[in-house]
Amino acid sequence: MSPATPAPESGGAALELLVHGVGGATPQDMLDDPRTVRITGDRTAAMHRRAEDVDAEDHPERYAARPVPEAYVWSNLTSGDGARALWLLLLPFMVANLAHWMRPPAQGRPGLVRLYGVLVRLVALTLTVLLTAAACEVALDLTAWQCAASTACTDAYSWLGFLSEARGGWWSEPGRRLALAALVPTLLVGLLWYLSNRTWSAYEAQRPPTGYDDPVAETRADQGATDPVADPSADTETADRGDDGPGPVELRPALGRPGFWYGRRLVARLRAAHTAAGFLTVAAALATATGRYDMTTPGAGAVLGRVLQAAVAALALLVVWVVCRRGRSERRLDLRVERALVSWLPGISLALLALTALYAGWSRPGWASGGALPGNVAFGGLTLAQGGLVVALGVVALLLQRPRRDPRTALRGLGGPAVAMLACALAGVMSGGVAQRVADWLDGPATPGMGDGGPRIGPPVLLSWQASVIPVLLLLLLVPAVLLAVRTVLAGQRLRTEVEADYDAGDERDPVRTGQIAAGRARASLTDSAPVLVGVVSGATLLLGAGSVAGAWASGNVPGRAFDGAHPALASLATATQAIGSWMIGFGFLLFVTWGRRAYRDASARRTIGILWDVGTFWPRAAHPFAPPCYAERAVPDLTWRMSSWTRSTGGRLVISGHSQGSVLAAAAVWQLPPATRGRVALLTYGSPLERLYGRWFPAYFGPEALRALNRTVHCWSNLYRATDPIGGPVRVPAEDGRPAVDGSVLLDPVAYGRTRAHPLPEPILGHSDYQADPAFAHRRGALLDRLPPAVPHQRDPNSPADQGSSGRSSG
Repeated sequence: MSPATPAPESGGAALELLVHGVGGATPQDMLDDPRTVRITGDRTAAMHRRAEDVDAEDHPERYAARPVPEAYVWSNLTSGDGARALWLLLLPFMVANLAHWMRPPAQGRPGLVRLYGVLVRLVALTLTVLLTAAACEVALDLTAWQCAASTACTDAYSWLGFLSEARGGWWSEPGRRLALAALVPTLLVGLLWYLSNRTWSAYEAQRPPTGYDDPVAETRADQGATDPVADPSADTETADRGDDGPGPVELRPALGRPGFWYGRRLVARLRAAHTAAGFLTVAAALATATGRYDMTTPGAGAVLGRVLQAAVAALALLVVWVVCRRGRSERRLDLRVERALVSWLPGISLALLALTALYAGWSRPGWASGGALPGNVAFGGLTLAQGGLVVALGVVALLLQRPRRDPRTALRGLGGPAVAMLACALAGVMSGGVAQRVADWLDGPATPGMGDGGPRIGPPVLLSWQASVIPVLLLLLLVPAVLLAVRTVLAGQRLRTEVEADYDAGDERDPVRTGQIAAGRARASLTDSAPVLVGVVSGATLLLGAGSVAGAWASGNVPGRAFDGAHPALASLATATQAIGSWMIGFGFLLFVTWGRRAYRDASARRTIGILWDVGTFWPRAAHPFAPPCYAERAVPDLTWRMSSWTRSTGGRLVISGHSQGSVLAAAAVWQLPPATRGRVALLTYGSPLERLYGRWFPAYFGPEALRALNRTVHCWSNLYRATDPIGGPVRVPAEDGRPAVDGSVLLDPVAYGRTRAHPLPEPILGHSDYQADPAFAHRRGALLDRLPPAVPHQRDPNSPADQGSSGRSSG
């Protein structure tokens, strides 16, 4: 099982750079040795070697028969700190960011590519506004407006007594209550800004190797290798001669461009816009509630209210302009400082919010709170805006996909719009869940909006309608779930004959053993059905969301009251769905909080939840600045620097060996290497989702043409996979131009059907794990090393920083 299984004795110095996959790994496990040393890096991400291999470069005679194993451990980038469990609450932002990268391939259509990016960024902006509006709903409407006006509510919760309208205190005036409550959403927006700014400095600040920001020549050669990058400043294809001297001109793929993993400026620009949008949402809530009263009493207050509302609207238009104006810049490192207007936008918005709070706090003796704040219109408008943007995004995706359709692409190119719809649905569940849970808490035993006892406190009617459709959505999901379960069982039965043929069981056939292996293969194939489930959920969510808006606006009442006077069965069904939906949406939010709390206290749970971010936060923050940070913006430069520095200092051969998500990082790092360095690098992937997940869902970056280009650009590449692996699979790169096919024959899992002399105990079904335990692993790695050119004699400088790093004397 050791990753250092001897390789063929040829070719001179060689390094095997191991990159682990999802869930993390320890250097001791990766190197199969309890004594390991960190040779470079820090506690977050670092390179490790066995203690006996630290000075390998000083004693090349010891390693003539095997490569030097070195492990890159990056698990703390996603799941190392307990506070990172709170990122689970930012899940909608992360999902929206994924939609940006799911666009179909599109060569020569920069206008549509630009429009796709703008629409995704606008969807992301609505999520920030929705989150802030939900906080305003809880703090301003439910607490400061409705509860404080109810004697029963303030008597039940004594800590709200100083806000009670009945007691007539200084804070009892509605405007002052609202101004004080506005601190809650304001602090929430400030917290999001702080988290984004802190992670921006830690993640987006990792520059690629020097020389990559030099101007590059334009070319139209090798059109099939890649597509233009998804935003305005990267609509042309570029060639690169590398930084190792003259060489053949070649097309630089999207993930190989110098600015792809360096997103400081874009994140800074979006962070300023989204922070300002959050502050303006709070200001709009205050100005609308106060202005509505002042309109009934003409005077200076009414004029000032109109001025403040106009200022909020003007700044909101400016925020939208900033979000739409420009996307990512990837052709070269973008080191420019953002313009003052964008940098000062959050401060100007916060100042306007403070002025609005002062305006709301003026004494208005005749003002009394009643009913609810006009949140129904706000949430309804947001829902319609999100639905319209998702539909427009779908139209653009279809236009991009039309010229060349790949049957393997998820949802025929509609993966991005479907995932954007899921992001909106998740945000709606979380925001509605908070509002429903707080309303349940303040309303005592009553059902929010029903008025059946208690102080009659409830969220906007639309939120109750949206909660009511959740049980309907779950019932709709039962149909594809049952069909998939039945299909899996039937597939397991059908695969039994194939299993027995693969192992040539003969007279040793064991029905139980055969059934276990066949069932493992059938369950692994469920991964390929994910697009169907995502499509069903997204389509149903879009339709049910539109129905909930129509029901709320047509009836003006919660579902349990909207059907009063209808057939008793229909009225009972509406009441039941509202009650169940209210409970489920509140329970869903509490589940998120509980998971986050458990992950903060329990290291094992934190590691499990961290797996979500290993997959979801690979991509840079191109759409939403408050999404969890992109760990690849640290990991890819780390790997690129290490491969470049080691090959330069030793002239040796290098095989980068990536498992699962580590294979994606390895491929991205290889793309970033200059051509001269790639000529000394081999790529070994196993349990890899490069085609099965990334190629299908992110076709513009990992589609068939991109993977074939990767095979042409790296010296040699080999991929291992199993039929029982639910994550990894073949990369489907055929033999071409004298290069063999990347995929070998599928590995048998388990390696032995029954007991043999070599395997006296039953072998387990490994699925996605322990690829290095298969004898084929060492054989395939040795073959790659043999195909690499021999080590280049190199005069080593003991005072060179690169030489010191490669010899392992730096502890980081």
